[in-house]
Amino acid sequence: MSLTVVGMAVGAFVAFMSFQFGAWGFLGSLLFVGIGALLGRAAEGKLDLRGMLDALNGRRSSS
Repeated sequence: MSLTVVGMAVGAFVAFMSFQFGAWGFLGSLLFVGIGALLGRAAEGKLDLRGMLDALNGRRSSS
């Protein structure tokens, strides 16, 4: 599946949530889509969650 199709699907989902549940549904769906994207990248091995958490806590730099 191409990234264009995935982007269109995510856009349709977020638009549906916005129309169905208002602003809070829109923001909630964006939050959960972001969390899902982070977890998906971590599962693929493209994101080091421990390193990201250390950088957010100030234990080491992000660069």
